[in-house]
Amino acid sequence: MNVINWIGRVALITGAGSGIGRSTAQEFAALGAKVAILDRDEGAGSETLEAIVRAGGEAIFLPTDVTSEDSVAASVAETVGRFGRLDAAYNNAGISPDTGATADCSRELWDQIFAVNVTGVWLCMKHEIEAMLKTGGGAIMNTGSVSSLRAAPQLPAYVASKHALIGLTKVTALEYARQNIRVNIICPGVIETPMLAKKAAEGFFSIDQYVQSSVPMNRPGRPDEIASAVIWACSEAASYLTGATLSVDGGMVIA
Repeated sequence: MNVINWIGRVALITGAGSGIGRSTAQEFAALGAKVAILDRDEGAGSETLEAIVRAGGEAIFLPTDVTSEDSVAASVAETVGRFGRLDAAYNNAGISPDTGATADCSRELWDQIFAVNVTGVWLCMKHEIEAMLKTGGGAIMNTGSVSSLRAAPQLPAYVASKHALIGLTKVTALEYARQNIRVNIICPGVIETPMLAKKAAEGFFSIDQYVQSSVPMNRPGRPDEIASAVIWACSEAASYLTGATLSVDGGMVIA
């Protein structure tokens, strides 16, 4: 039986300032990994760093804009410079602003969503892969959504961007399978995060009603439940897993 042990290894997480990203960074650190926390929100990123250090973990915070290749390249280089290698990367940064129906979505908003959700993930993988190849391989996980697998009205750009990530994940997994780099995508359902709470507060939907109508397990998920799946998929325990789409959604996509 494989035991998940990250002592001496290095993990990088984008969007690690809150929610799923923060929980994943904390869990990696608790398992012994040296963690690079990437987020464009310096206050939130610093809070994640403080939480990890307070718990006895080792981490650095690197303010990063995933839409800027210079910013991404610098953060990956700094991670390797500080810790000596990169073993796992979780590309979690993403946005989901309201757009309205397809014909009502502005070009500006469409481009903004794709810049973060698709181009940002591609830029991260580009530089993460370069780093991993130098030390014999690694594992990458991207954050999709149940919207990677099903449609959601009034969110055309978000749904399209999350569908695109499945294709990007699969082609990258295929390209680097023989070089010991595994690439997978996780598709969370309704998860209790600040982003979800913000949408509910703005009246976008009622969390309770949405859960009751859409989630067979009849509850929202917790960030740590996604974190555990990410860490398993990046670990030796999942050594034969690549190009996979993991739905961690309480049964939403089968309902």
